[in-house]
Amino acid sequence: MTGKLLAILLLVSAGIAGAAMYYLQVYGFYYSVEPGSDQDVVLLSADGETSIPLEHTAFQAIDADSSPIRYRACFETEKNASTLSAFLPAESPEPLTAPSWFECYDAVAIADALKSGQARAFVGVKNIHYGVDRIVAITEDGKGFVWHALNNCGEKAYDGTVVGEECPPRPES
Repeated sequence: MTGKLLAILLLVSAGIAGAAMYYLQVYGFYYSVEPGSDQDVVLLSADGETSIPLEHTAFQAIDADSSPIRYRACFETEKNASTLSAFLPAESPEPLTAPSWFECYDAVAIADALKSGQARAFVGVKNIHYGVDRIVAITEDGKGFVWHALNNCGEKAYDGTVVGEECPPRPES
């Protein structure tokens, strides 16, 4: 009888721990980002020096303090991808997935649109966090998506290789 009781206790504990981990990963750390200013969606000019606000509506965003790459946003704009050639294109953009409950953002559909040419990705902000750039993708019909992605310095810093002189010094925390 004691063995059965211990097995049941172990299974219940494992179930509770699994459910808690799932909740924390999918729901727990995220919070809604309130639209606040014209700085919600910006694009970096082709010279890489100036951030220019992009007029937009229907802005929705989520973020989490647990990781610098959990930011996701959706918006609509009057502009389309082909009219934004004055901005810095993102090199090999790969949209990161979002929780399923954040319905406006579908990473697979965004990636397909980028591959087919129905969308283009631009750098919004370089080093928004150390080693992390904000990427903005805009489709031909004016739908926009934003996510954070590791840049070269971030990939080196987080995988343990030597960062090198081309990267800025890491800020002290």
